[in-house]
Amino acid sequence: MAKTSAIEKNKRRRKTVANQAAKRAALKAIIQNQALPIEDRFKATLKLASLPRDGSKTRIRNRCEVTGRPRAFYRKLRMSRIALRELGNTGKVPGVVKSSW
Repeated sequence: MAKTSAIEKNKRRRKTVANQAAKRAALKAIIQNQALPIEDRFKATLKLASLPRDGSKTRIRNRCEVTGRPRAFYRKLRMSRIALRELGNTGKVPGVVKSSW
């Protein structure tokens, strides 16, 4: 099980990303618009830099929903390989069976 503080920090980041998404997208559109004057684009760059860093989507870490493990994460199932194996062996994940040949 991962540290509770790490899991909570990631949840806080997800909320910050959701709150800041529209603002960041608008500023990025201004920055990438070549038709605007360079001064306006530079001001937008400074505003974007002044926003909280945790508002960036790349700061979110994919974590297992069951254990909070950050590595060996399957996006489709939103869990780690270890949790998948344990739940699959007990028959709690639909469509997953232990292989044998």
